[in-house]
Amino acid sequence: MSPEPQPQPQPSHRAWQHAARRLFAKILAEFAYEEVFTPEPDGTAPDGTPQYRLPVTEALVYRFRARRGAYGHWRVDPASITPDTDPFHFLTHAHDTVLGLSGDTTGHLIRELTATLAADTRLDATALGAAELADLDYASLEGHQTGHPWLVANKGRLGFSATDAATWAPEARTARRLPWLAAHHSIAHYRGIPTLATPDRLYGEELTPATRHAFARTIRDEGFDPADYLYLPVHPWQWDETIAPLFAPQLADRSIIALPTDNDLRLPQQSIRTFLNLSRPEARTVKLPLSILNTLVWRGLPTERTLAAPAVTRWVHGLRDADPYLRDETRVILLGETASVTVEHPLYDRLPGVPYQFKELLGCIWREPVSGQLDPGERARTLAALLQTDSRGRALTAELVRRSGLAPRAWLARLFAALLPPLLHFLYQYGTVFSPHGENAIVVFDEHDVPTRLAVKDFVDDVNTSSVPLSEHDSMPDDVRAVLLTEPPAFLTQFIHSGLFVGVFRYLAPLCADQLGVPEAEFWSLVRAEILRHHERFPALKERHETFDLLTPRIERLCLNRNRLHVDGYRDRTDRPHAAVHGTVPNPLHMP
Repeated sequence: MSPEPQPQPQPSHRAWQHAARRLFAKILAEFAYEEVFTPEPDGTAPDGTPQYRLPVTEALVYRFRARRGAYGHWRVDPASITPDTDPFHFLTHAHDTVLGLSGDTTGHLIRELTATLAADTRLDATALGAAELADLDYASLEGHQTGHPWLVANKGRLGFSATDAATWAPEARTARRLPWLAAHHSIAHYRGIPTLATPDRLYGEELTPATRHAFARTIRDEGFDPADYLYLPVHPWQWDETIAPLFAPQLADRSIIALPTDNDLRLPQQSIRTFLNLSRPEARTVKLPLSILNTLVWRGLPTERTLAAPAVTRWVHGLRDADPYLRDETRVILLGETASVTVEHPLYDRLPGVPYQFKELLGCIWREPVSGQLDPGERARTLAALLQTDSRGRALTAELVRRSGLAPRAWLARLFAALLPPLLHFLYQYGTVFSPHGENAIVVFDEHDVPTRLAVKDFVDDVNTSSVPLSEHDSMPDDVRAVLLTEPPAFLTQFIHSGLFVGVFRYLAPLCADQLGVPEAEFWSLVRAEILRHHERFPALKERHETFDLLTPRIERLCLNRNRLHVDGYRDRTDRPHAAVHGTVPNPLHMP
């Protein structure tokens, strides 16, 4: 089921150098932000921009210009870096001194950075202008995204070959058919929301009668009863690399049977393991395990959380549907994970201490598509898209503001009014947070490209609740309580700070200063004003506003790159890693 290896077009030396310069500027900026190293002040450029130096050896001292921003952010000017802009030259000299890396970490990091640069050059080669990006639909725009703005090696995809990346990465923008498997009830388990209580209901909506007949015939031809099996799609790479070798006994005894494709064309999204159905846009999105290491974790599907996904969806939907503010005023869209199938591995799932990557091998989550939740005239874009710039540096955000006809400050106020109220209300009223980072948070726009409301996805991986008991949690089902992660109130706010404010807004604010003429201080004052407006809207929750305080003078600095460099490296773990914490940073929303 793997694609035949084909020679891939190679970028020019100039294109590689251009992408490398940009990546090196990001390395300098993000490592300085996380205090992996501390650049030294080195005077001021003629235009007033502060200059910095970073000694690596006696003979190698990097110099560059950079502006500072909220949360201690660094913006390094790629054109100012001297004496060279090769990130690998930097790593060669800095890995064991300035960076303090072990040899194995350095080796894997070079591989991740090389893969990221290769993907960046492919994106550059087919980059569109801001106006063209604004015209793309939700699925197509995903294929032009440049990846996580904070993580340096954001397209490492360890496990993919060059052919795999050219076939399955979102920037390949190629829709493909997925094969399916049948898994026997002895190892496979189904869960669904009440309207999909049985797998037959799911398959009746997701598969044509002809496909269901073909699946059943395949199983009967093997001498077995289709009623004893569950169906699920499988990523072809996962089949070839993981399922065929690690489930070989189950394939031999036919507790797993290979099925044909359902013939629907599906397009991989930024998360790589999530596919939108292009043949039938009303069909559910499928999220599949993919045993590659990318952006900190192995991209499998944890068995326990996959089983619980529909129950979590039912609970979160219940909170919204019973709350007039969420249901009728914010009209927040919660893209439910409405059904799931998990297939256990008879050995790995029973062995304590086995690395978590071996316990996330085979399963599927069916998620509601955003297209089916939109009103006529509405369109959706991930929040990450607002950071996109074209080859001339023009931002998609600037193009959307131009099309809206609103003044930039008014447009930003509408953006914050769409994003923040539902997130704040879930936090204050229900002690519950999503992780509203750039891919999980989706902005819904009206026909004039004015932001109007929020859509959120990926509940089961990124919903956390307060560890301090709240009366609103009394009705939480036991299966939901068992799987949702809990955090102290002071840390629960970090999901909004780090996911949204640090992870997206600290990049969006300087972009708006440059292209919309909205100074950074005013950007953050608009964010603060929306939070305070919400406090005024719900005075009865004053105690909760103080318990879940977003306006503290400082917040802990969460570090994503530091985790890879110094905490976990590339070693196997029994549990998924989390962001490292290193010191604190000033909170731009704290204005005495």
